[in-house]
Amino acid sequence: MTTEHTEGLEHPEWGPILQGLQQRREAAEAMGGEDKVQRHRAGGKLDARQRLEHLFDAGTFVELGAFVGGMAGEDGAAIPADALVAGFGKVDGRPVLAGAEDFTVLGGSIGDGAADKRYRLTQLAAQERVPLVFMLEGAGHRLTNSHAGRRPNDLQGLADLSGQVPMVCLVMGAAAGHGALTAPMSDFVVMTEAASMFAAGPPLVKAATGEAVSKEQLGGPQVHVAASGVAHNLAADDEAAIALARRYLSYFPSNAWERPARKTEGDVGERSLDGILDLVSPNSRKPYRMRKVLQLLADEGSLLEIQPKFGASVVVALARLGGRSVGIVANDPSVMAGTIDADGADKATHFMDVAGAFHLPMIFLADNPGVMSGTRAEQSGALRHAARMFVAQRRLQVPKLHVTLRKAFGFGSSIMAMNPFDGQTLSLAFPAVTLGSSPAASGADSAKLDEATRARIEAEQAGGSYQLADRMVYDDVIDPRELRNALLRGLELGEGRFAEACGPRRVAGITP
Repeated sequence: MTTEHTEGLEHPEWGPILQGLQQRREAAEAMGGEDKVQRHRAGGKLDARQRLEHLFDAGTFVELGAFVGGMAGEDGAAIPADALVAGFGKVDGRPVLAGAEDFTVLGGSIGDGAADKRYRLTQLAAQERVPLVFMLEGAGHRLTNSHAGRRPNDLQGLADLSGQVPMVCLVMGAAAGHGALTAPMSDFVVMTEAASMFAAGPPLVKAATGEAVSKEQLGGPQVHVAASGVAHNLAADDEAAIALARRYLSYFPSNAWERPARKTEGDVGERSLDGILDLVSPNSRKPYRMRKVLQLLADEGSLLEIQPKFGASVVVALARLGGRSVGIVANDPSVMAGTIDADGADKATHFMDVAGAFHLPMIFLADNPGVMSGTRAEQSGALRHAARMFVAQRRLQVPKLHVTLRKAFGFGSSIMAMNPFDGQTLSLAFPAVTLGSSPAASGADSAKLDEATRARIEAEQAGGSYQLADRMVYDDVIDPRELRNALLRGLELGEGRFAEACGPRRVAGITP
């Protein structure tokens, strides 16, 4: 409090009123009390207010709803901020709204007042067109809630907000029930190593099913980051998760009525990728790590991979090319030869929906033998997930730039945006490309082809880039070292789109 405000407490009329205001604000800021706050911090975590301080630029946080829960209830005790600290501030100079569940107050559970506060945040985000961040560590709806049924809830607000502003969810402890549903309704979800989330916690699971399970086994990072895909990235601790959220937001505009800002300094010009020839062998049977190619390709230090532990044969990443934010979908031949399975397709579909909603150009780097086949693949719904991925790329209304690096067979080429004359701004291929409805060796055996026919098909597949370039399926066949420069020029070709007025994407049709 400033000296001027302190002196105001001595005013004969206003003094007692302002002192009451100060006392109520201090009570809200005390959270669950010194002992509970210190115990929380002793576990290596930030408290709710510290989390918001780390998210926002220094000195910019403005709290909303601080006095919710401040009136004494039936038991005579106030509930500071009703266990949800919320407000707005700036992230890299841009307004952002955020709410952080306060575990030190009734386990971060959601009271009726906090439910209203959560919905208020979604309303404000839609109304003012600013990003929204939720930080979770709470027990879900409070058992004492009245559930008056007089209000929309925050999940309805999140559903309506989707595609209008970027939404980020950080899970920083145990998140259960209604609160945990915030995560899958967000664009980007980060879990810390100390986090877990579930529809119902271990005690309820034990009572309902008899299964005895720990928080980590039920919904820890090994479940949701690696197996279910509900969470996208893993962070070591609270500080790392918040830094990742700030970085993620830097690639996006504040809302769907704007376009991403362009950086003009640093590594934004053309350059040859001399190291790519050592990474990518022309022999399509030799694996390489696509992530290393992307690090060469992107503006220095700009690559941010999303969901690296889930569906790993498909790499999706945010990056900058020539200072522009772009989304990248690429096959990774070091994992199952780049074959697209259900998890990889699911990951790519969500990523394209988010990137497309906020007008990021999409780069597709294809090097795969097709969609995963076999009993397990069919049982996983690989065909349906692949169809969803195809529809997602077909519906993109942003510049699409496709490059076939070595191989692309069957539906594996189509869902990587290789279809000719399908709205691509640029369609390219490396010279040593093998293409076809299926690999010649396995396809010839299945079709019982004679040796002469087999040899002809193998020759046609081996010369695929030039044959398709001859029919304008590819706009050009390029030296791999020119990959970055070719893509930069493709983005320049699409420059006119960046000057157009834009808004939220309207999607028609039924998703497979």
